[in-house]
Amino acid sequence: MKKKDLIAVYSRKSKFTGTGESIGNQVDLCKEFIRTHYGSESAENAAIYEDEGFSGGNLNRPAFKKMMQAAHEGSFKAIVVYRLDRISRNISDFSSLIEQLSHLDTAFISIKEQFDTSTPMGRAMMYIASVFSQLERETIAERIRDNMHELAKTGRWLGGTTPTGYTSEAVNNITINGKSKKSCRLKILPKEAEIVRTIYDLYLEHDSQTITESLLIKRNIRTKNDKYFTRFSIKAILQNPVYAIADPDTYNYFCSKNADLFSTAKDFDGIHGIMAYNRTDQKQGKTTVYLPVDQWIISVGQHPGLIPGKSWIKVQESLARNKSGSYRKPRNNEALLTGVLYCSCGNRMYPKLSRQKTTEGIPLHTYVCKMKERSRRSLCQEKNANGNALDTAVLEQIKLLKSDFGKFASHLKQGHHFHADMHTHDKENLALLRKEASHMKKKMEGLVDSLADLGSRTARQQVIKRIEQLNQNSLELNSRICELESFTSQYTLTDIEFNLTAQTLSVFSTSIDEMSLEQKRTLIRTLIQKVIWDGSSAHVIFWGTSGIEKDKNILFK
Repeated sequence: MKKKDLIAVYSRKSKFTGTGESIGNQVDLCKEFIRTHYGSESAENAAIYEDEGFSGGNLNRPAFKKMMQAAHEGSFKAIVVYRLDRISRNISDFSSLIEQLSHLDTAFISIKEQFDTSTPMGRAMMYIASVFSQLERETIAERIRDNMHELAKTGRWLGGTTPTGYTSEAVNNITINGKSKKSCRLKILPKEAEIVRTIYDLYLEHDSQTITESLLIKRNIRTKNDKYFTRFSIKAILQNPVYAIADPDTYNYFCSKNADLFSTAKDFDGIHGIMAYNRTDQKQGKTTVYLPVDQWIISVGQHPGLIPGKSWIKVQESLARNKSGSYRKPRNNEALLTGVLYCSCGNRMYPKLSRQKTTEGIPLHTYVCKMKERSRRSLCQEKNANGNALDTAVLEQIKLLKSDFGKFASHLKQGHHFHADMHTHDKENLALLRKEASHMKKKMEGLVDSLADLGSRTARQQVIKRIEQLNQNSLELNSRICELESFTSQYTLTDIEFNLTAQTLSVFSTSIDEMSLEQKRTLIRTLIQKVIWDGSSAHVIFWGTSGIEKDKNILFK
């Protein structure tokens, strides 16, 4: 039988029994149905998946997951079960399954309920199930927003990474029913708070994140992790309403932006700061999206503010005005040494494109020290490198290896083994990270499912807080996975590519010139550990060397 002609039979029972709807009986009934409707051959060749001793409360069952993996590979034209609850007793899980199978063009059939998505009535039932699934998702989202409204009334800190300038402290609140409940609020850290004020002052003075960054570096002002501030960390501080003092200016600002306010004008006392809930849309595996202000839930916090409302609003207007002219990283360029080129000060160098071109029509580029650029020459004053000339010189240096093929092969093998070992190591790390991400996703799904059954408002708030924490952790984890996936897919030669590269370079003196841009980049990263620029000379360190071989590897004198 063809792969797509197969029919899967799924059976499940919570406890082992030999009577009634036992695993064996379910399979026999499903096979009989298949024999009647699809023929004896289909019944005899049916793929059987059995989960005995597993509850129908969720889909975390080994045979079920194996079946769905095969379904995603296009193995089945239909999946048959004896009864709908053999799949799941959770309507959300069931509806999600039906949607998946619909996209996979795989029919779903339940004998007992005569549910068959290959028929018009079955498809109608499928759409009804999808509507209920969507309703459940929207209901959960509405409940979460309702809980955010309740939290906004308290103006308290919900946990997570505290913003620069504050730390979190536990306090006791007295609830309406007289019970004492522990919560958290932000407390000022004077030294960090002064840094925040400095960042706002510098930005308001110069109207530039880049200049603000360079001035902070010049003054040796660092983050709480003892690192230099970047434009991105500066922007995160500048656009965070937690620093804004709750005064009439901020009250009028949020009213004009149609934000959802949970504090009155009297609460904006000119002392406390702002707490903004629902500022971001954080979906698993995707970059955090900042929502427009009209979707924020605003409350006056229990913490003291740092920045006057008028100044904070002026910064927001400036950020919005400068957004259209912000730096855009070029998607494509001819630079070959990105990632291996370092300034003698120890920082990486990156390419800056020019509008000018060579006589061959290739865009001109220079390599600039990142620290020199960020500090406005205060921490590094090395000259920029002519990118096109440096790239060509490095390629010529590689060509010279051909005259001593034994040494060239040694360098190539050293680099190949290094990257192969790193690739294996990264694949192992990826597997662990993916497993952790999957485990975290299941935790969140379980907590979301439990919200509907929680009667206590306090319990729901605690669950929502935990979901938010897990979601933030999940976003960070998926970001690490994406970075590692990107790294492991680049700059690694397979054994065949390694042999072909060695053979090609040993035979054709012009082979490098005939390579594509990506092939040249891969070759450079395979052979070269690092290139160091000192303002006048560039030194190449090949894999397998103990240091800079100055006699042969200096490119400019």
